[in-house]
Amino acid sequence: MNDSAGRSETPVLATEAVTQTFGPVMALNDVSFQAMPGRVVALVGDNGAGKTTLIKILCGVHRPTAGRILMDGEEVQFQSASDARARGIATVFQDLAVCDLLSISRNIVLGNEPQRRIGPLRFYDRKSADQIAMSALAKLGVQLDSELSDYGATLSGGQRQALAIARAIHYGSRCLILDEPTASLAARQTQHVLDLIRRAAEDGQAVILVTHNFLHALKAADDVVALAHGRVVGRFLASEVDIPELVDLVSRR
Repeated sequence: MNDSAGRSETPVLATEAVTQTFGPVMALNDVSFQAMPGRVVALVGDNGAGKTTLIKILCGVHRPTAGRILMDGEEVQFQSASDARARGIATVFQDLAVCDLLSISRNIVLGNEPQRRIGPLRFYDRKSADQIAMSALAKLGVQLDSELSDYGATLSGGQRQALAIARAIHYGSRCLILDEPTASLAARQTQHVLDLIRRAAEDGQAVILVTHNFLHALKAADDVVALAHGRVVGRFLASEVDIPELVDLVSRR
């Protein structure tokens, strides 16, 4: 077992001995975890391993029962998900990446809509939004078959993930959390999303890839952290672990 935590760089985001309980249920127990700039760390485990609880703590939805969250080596306390977003943590959930009834460009600028003024009145600036959308997509080399004016509903699953990743990076994310981004995607779409994950890391992002697909984890990640029953059961360089070893670790009782 290889622990990749010994680098001299400071993690963008980390937890130290985090524990989370819900009444009598212990969802996480003494979990220490870190996301380094320019690297992809895959968080793997079966259903019920604690992956979802951990990312909800990292993105400000839950506050841990015990332990610490650190950004750039300093302790932080997120009061809400918007607080975490303001500090540069962007989370892309599998089913919530795109609003179907908004245009592609409106999806890109959602929450940051440019406006133009006519006297005391303010209006949505569609031209500026289209320019922002083109810039955000071009930065990651994302090419969509649709027009920017088309509805989000016209996008494939892989294109939805691509749009969400481009949006997060454009608006200043430093740590990108991706929750099962390849679930239910066809092989070609999956490879496209995995390529985008690597590009995001090359752009300097600390990327957390949450997945139960060990093959995708090993393809995209630099580091792998395995969870089982709310505990960290292994930390590896992705190049130094294989699927049977991960399966054995996360399935132990």
